[in-house]
Amino acid sequence: MKKSEHCELDCISVANMRQSDALTIARWTPGRTLMYRAALGVYRAANWTKTTVIAVGGGNNGGDGYALACILAANGRPCRIVMLSEKRTEDSGYYAAQAAALGVPMEAYAPGVFSGCDTVVDCLLGTGFQGSLRDPWRTAVQEINACGARVVSVDINSGMNGDTGEAELAVRSDLTVTVGYVKDGLVTAQAGRWIKRLRLADIGIVLAKKERRIVCAEAWDDARKDAAIPCPPWLDMTPIDVRTASEETAFLHREECK
Repeated sequence: MKKSEHCELDCISVANMRQSDALTIARWTPGRTLMYRAALGVYRAANWTKTTVIAVGGGNNGGDGYALACILAANGRPCRIVMLSEKRTEDSGYYAAQAAALGVPMEAYAPGVFSGCDTVVDCLLGTGFQGSLRDPWRTAVQEINACGARVVSVDINSGMNGDTGEAELAVRSDLTVTVGYVKDGLVTAQAGRWIKRLRLADIGIVLAKKERRIVCAEAWDDARKDAAIPCPPWLDMTPIDVRTASEETAFLHREECK
């Protein structure tokens, strides 16, 4: 059997992801550009029709949501933002302002806000979350899971531990688009309870150190078993390559939805 083009992916810890992200920002690529690339990777991972609600938190995961809203609005895709927190990082604040300038509606979370939409994008909590969800986050996650819309999680399903995949309650996604590298927790059996399909957006982050490899079935016989992880059924091994995208051209050139 001929091996596929993408038979291996790096799989790393949350700590390594943070180090790699910080290294890349310090030496090569501004955080604002990486945030735009993350959002573009999510945009290219799915078809966007009808109405999209983007649920955002106060960190950079929420910033990915604001940047996604900019891309959707610039391409004539209706969306609105639901905020679980009004806190913003410097980069997320930049994209929040851009989204507002593009006319994207924004509102604070209230029960019932996800009803009637076609897609919910989960940008609530990132890979650093541990423990159990508290209100209003808990109620929001329960609503997302019950609303009947397609659910897209950005980087990780909110409520999930990025290193173990464990969650007492997490967003249940039809698609999760993880950013930079696949995190350890996303390929565990526990994560498979919450993720239907997983894709990687390669945004050009330089890896601080090698850890483990995810290996497809075709290459498994050749892999060193002590350093390799078999590809779980929910992981698509083909990355979405947005390594050269720049926010400077975000609103000048339309991106075709794939």
